[in-house]
Amino acid sequence: MTFIKQNDPKAAERKRDHIELAFESQVEKLHLDTRFSYEPILMAHPSGNNSFLTFLGKKMRYPIWISSMTGGTKLAKKINQNLAKICGKYGLGMGLGSCRGLLYSDDYFVDFDVRHHLGDAPFFANLGIAQIEESLAKNDLKRIKKLLERLQVDGLIIHINPLQEWLQPEGDHITRPPIETISEFLDKTNIKVIVKEVGQGMGYESLKALLQLPLEAIDFAAHGGTNFSMIELFRSNEIHQKAYQNLALVGHSAEEMTLMTNQIIKELGNNISCQQVIISGGIRDFLDGYYLTEKINLSAIYGQASAFLKYATKSYEELEKYTELQVQGLELARQFLKVK
Repeated sequence: MTFIKQNDPKAAERKRDHIELAFESQVEKLHLDTRFSYEPILMAHPSGNNSFLTFLGKKMRYPIWISSMTGGTKLAKKINQNLAKICGKYGLGMGLGSCRGLLYSDDYFVDFDVRHHLGDAPFFANLGIAQIEESLAKNDLKRIKKLLERLQVDGLIIHINPLQEWLQPEGDHITRPPIETISEFLDKTNIKVIVKEVGQGMGYESLKALLQLPLEAIDFAAHGGTNFSMIELFRSNEIHQKAYQNLALVGHSAEEMTLMTNQIIKELGNNISCQQVIISGGIRDFLDGYYLTEKINLSAIYGQASAFLKYATKSYEELEKYTELQVQGLELARQFLKVK
């Protein structure tokens, strides 16, 4: 049955807009998004009654991960609270920014204490590989375990950032290969672990090594999004910037890492231990996320950071509007777009 609006007071205004905007809205062939096949007759508009998915052992409404942000600044409490509330409302996952400062001080604990806003949504703390290396060397893993308990998180993100640490004026030097540190940490604890980079991604051999570890997930943090090596360069002096500026341009895109992961799966077969990935780094919107999560041959969700951060710093209301548009767009893509 077709429903026709008998009284449409905006009809004339809408038709005038259509005429005025017709020429401006023409799309050059060069600008077409060719990743999808558009199938307009097979499905109805989404009803909003989306099914749940299971990731990291938790139920999520949408396959969206709000990637690690910040702490220890004036805006951190507001940002983390807004993000946590959004994750709780929409059933998204969340990773905290670096919790390094909380290992030895409670000064900024309130910035990170947001579990009560998330409900049962996936929620992970975050420490750098340098802190894990130091804790293992000092045989002081209890401090990390206590922190995770206080934050009421589901596990720990370990971020691997050798280039960032090298370029950071206050950076730590890593004294052993991170794969050895991660393996030892997994052997000595029962903590659920996600491993991520910090904006430059990882190459084939690194992905291959990580996929053979019993990790909860690998977070790509690929090149194309927020790049912490670039951030550290901006913080350094002019001589330092000129010497290392091209180093921040090295890395791998999320699409490249997706293809590499699929190739590794073919190569290793049943020797894959890590069965989940978070595709992040340069994910601009729901179309990028939908495309890559459909292309990869593992259980996957997609992560975003800067877009959510932009609205989280303003107000919860603006963040909510942005999130609502993203999840609606994802539902629309699922109905009418088939990944090629």
